[in-house]
Amino acid sequence: MTKSLQSAAEIIIGKIGAARGLDGTVKIIPLTDFEGRFDGLEKISVGGKIFHVESVKHIGGQLFMKFAGVDSREGARALTNKFLTVDRADAAPLDDGEFYTFDIIGCEVFDGDKKLGTVTNVLKTGSNDVFEVDGNILIPALKSAVQSIDIAAKKILVNSNAY
Repeated sequence: MTKSLQSAAEIIIGKIGAARGLDGTVKIIPLTDFEGRFDGLEKISVGGKIFHVESVKHIGGQLFMKFAGVDSREGARALTNKFLTVDRADAAPLDDGEFYTFDIIGCEVFDGDKKLGTVTNVLKTGSNDVFEVDGNILIPALKSAVQSIDIAAKKILVNSNAY
């Protein structure tokens, strides 16, 4: 139901790991549910600075990138642990009924007319997401429990009888 991406203005899609080789190539730790997200990227923000992408390689199940102007192992090491972000406008499209996690967080949750609180976290359980409301209510993100989600109004209607 939700996709893991972090912020509303810029979306975190990965983190830079260790340098690979001597030419400035870096390992990328993907932080997105969209596996092919990095393929075809021309530019990306790294720690708030825009870089042009020279290459994206998938090697042995791992992802590596080379940025223009980063041509040494030392240059690559300077980027280690920085986040890769894209503008919200460049977010991957979602199917109907799917929402980004950062859109869900901050929504007010209602059971009928009764306000239960505000979503403070979305927990990834493996089988389904769980909305954490004010740190003390857990609501499974299932169609049986969540009646509607209105991102524009920041409002979620739930049926407490279903959970």
